[in-house]
Amino acid sequence: MKNIKKICFAMLFMVAGFSKSNAQFGGLKDKLLQMGAAKGAKALGVDQLLKQPAAITTSFEDVDREGEKLPEFNSGVKFQPLYLLPKNSEGGYVLCEGFYEMTNKSYCLKAGTFAPSKGDGYMFAPVLGPKEEVVVAILKSAEKHPEVNQHDIQSLLWTIIARTKFADYSGSVKVTALQLLSTKQLTQLEGGALGILPFDVMEKAKDQLPSGVRTVFEAENNIRQLVSSGNYTYADLEKYAIVAGMAPPRSDVPSGIWTKHPDGYYIRYFPSGYAITKVQVYVPKELMANGQKIIYDAAGDIACPANTASQRLAQTNEPLNADYSIRINTACNPK
Repeated sequence: MKNIKKICFAMLFMVAGFSKSNAQFGGLKDKLLQMGAAKGAKALGVDQLLKQPAAITTSFEDVDREGEKLPEFNSGVKFQPLYLLPKNSEGGYVLCEGFYEMTNKSYCLKAGTFAPSKGDGYMFAPVLGPKEEVVVAILKSAEKHPEVNQHDIQSLLWTIIARTKFADYSGSVKVTALQLLSTKQLTQLEGGALGILPFDVMEKAKDQLPSGVRTVFEAENNIRQLVSSGNYTYADLEKYAIVAGMAPPRSDVPSGIWTKHPDGYYIRYFPSGYAITKVQVYVPKELMANGQKIIYDAAGDIACPANTASQRLAQTNEPLNADYSIRINTACNPK
């Protein structure tokens, strides 16, 4: 047994030391990684494995529906560009009474689910879960790094949602993580992460899960395998993250429903796929009566679907197709 360990160690050293030979020893590296993952998974036990919390736990149960308004609420009003409001030092928009909208970048935060479809109702919920701090940090850091492609950021978020160990990161995902996260934040990616689960462990786990949860669990493992291999494209990751077809909409939560935000304003979402969301905000006059300063900072927000088979959408402060030639007219800054 000791001799076998020495041989394996020597081979791993050779792979690390000779980068030009990566292709030659790639198969051996994958097998050794799988052996390590299998040992860890079996030591943990399938029951305990299934009890490990998701990276982001936000669900429709986290939506506060008190004060919600149907889509007809304030229908026919004119919305002004949200992105023309002044920003605070943290990059959030300083709100004023009135109606505002912005089409912004958004990101899928749940692999193995359906993309948004017409008729889906989305409501506000906060980013919650063991990796909430890292996810919000990525979205805030991305605001300062416009050179980082949206696809690369989405790939990184899928990798985190899949609970991939940072030690297994490779390729563009690793480059993006190093660009957007601090050293301390990178170390947080190890906690609660899973290795690549081998076939027999996956089969035992899947037998204990309902179909919808099983799809997510399997998608996450496939993403971990791809990222660890270093041989993947955005399309490869998307294939596992996005389920083909459409989830049936819930009639009790129509598209365009308003959520009353904890800060007192109203907000609603109209996704166009998972990468683009139109956000509309209504700020009541009475909310500003005492000179209160209300900030809209989307980096901690999720457009949460009523249908659990659809994708949670992380929101951003980054507008798409912004027209800065327009002059905004508000009670705070009248023409």
